[in-house]
Amino acid sequence: MGRLTTHVLDTARGKPAAHLEIDLIRIKGDTQTVLKTVVTNADGRCDAPLLEGDALARGRYALVFHAASYLREMGDDLPEFPFLDDIVIAFGIDRDDQHYHVPLLLSAYGYSTYRGS
Repeated sequence: MGRLTTHVLDTARGKPAAHLEIDLIRIKGDTQTVLKTVVTNADGRCDAPLLEGDALARGRYALVFHAASYLREMGDDLPEFPFLDDIVIAFGIDRDDQHYHVPLLLSAYGYSTYRGS
């Protein structure tokens, strides 16, 4: 059974990014639909897969990580217009029987991601 998961690490602090809000969006043509909004737990993960089973359909998706809000909550003194505000990672799911893991390594001035396992 396929599933979609994520994990966020705060590389500036060397710890999981707890309490970071994430939107999961389905993209069909010009239409974007927010499927759910979640908040990471103390381990920087979601308590359950973002999608799994029949809910995991082939197509285009995006995860929107609300980075600036999280960084401000952590005490970062960000400018009014921070370098990174919302981090959008757009990706495709081509096989509904696989595990798609989208980790985010985050700091105020940079991030990285990859297809994890």
